[in-house]
Amino acid sequence: MTEPSPIFSFELFPPKTPEGMAKLKDQVERLRAVGPRYISVTYGAGGSTRAGTFETVDWLCAQGLDTAPHLTCIGATRAEVGELLQRYRDQGIRRIVALRGDLPSGMGRGTNGDFRYANELVAFIRAEHGAHFHIEVAAYPEVHPQATSAARDLDNFVRKVEAGADAAITQYFFNTDGYFAFVDACRARGVDIPIVPGIMPITNFTQLARFSDACGAEIPRWIRRRLEGYGDDLASLRAFGHEVVADLCQRLLAGGAPGLHFYTMNQAGPVLRLWDRLGLSNAR
Repeated sequence: MTEPSPIFSFELFPPKTPEGMAKLKDQVERLRAVGPRYISVTYGAGGSTRAGTFETVDWLCAQGLDTAPHLTCIGATRAEVGELLQRYRDQGIRRIVALRGDLPSGMGRGTNGDFRYANELVAFIRAEHGAHFHIEVAAYPEVHPQATSAARDLDNFVRKVEAGADAAITQYFFNTDGYFAFVDACRARGVDIPIVPGIMPITNFTQLARFSDACGAEIPRWIRRRLEGYGDDLASLRAFGHEVVADLCQRLLAGGAPGLHFYTMNQAGPVLRLWDRLGLSNAR
């Protein structure tokens, strides 16, 4: 199943405190005003944010928002995953972001669990629920950090699509050539689902560098050096970051990307400034 373009969506993470939840609700009210296709909610390693994910998903659904819970499978049993899927189906949820996920530190890969890879999770969802759920999967234009090669990483992605994925969201990146080369490689393998670029606003260099080192997203040297050079001048750093990411988004959309998925970090402001800059106010 192929969705029509454009697909503009936002990602949230479950807050850890009541104060964080109150702040999130305020941010969501601002985000919903621009009409995203859906809002996704992350799920911590090994289900570590399960309660927070449920609370956030429940609240979003109560607001009438199209909500896409993340569902990770590593370390989980079929019964556990089946229970989660039924919970979401009973809520009227029609979209799932299906991921392998990571176990919490200190837990070995062989700990319980009936799933090894995300394609097995996708196949399980299809076997249990048919076409009820629209399934999003992850894609890595710059290659998954644990992949042994780009070719094997592409093979893994193709397996997820063949298992029944409807669309993909990429890890964030700052190199459009890498994204378009990845899409071309996928098309050459017969993959025709939407591959939506993940977009990370730049507001904090230390945080961005930490995330990028962990997930394998490359910060081009010229961008990294400029960000380093701003030091404590946050206003200049954020102005530069806004220009970099806005230009990235413009080039992606002009090149035929089917939409954009914004990693909001639970902050509406940076995303909405990009939204306005890109003229997406009336886009859905």
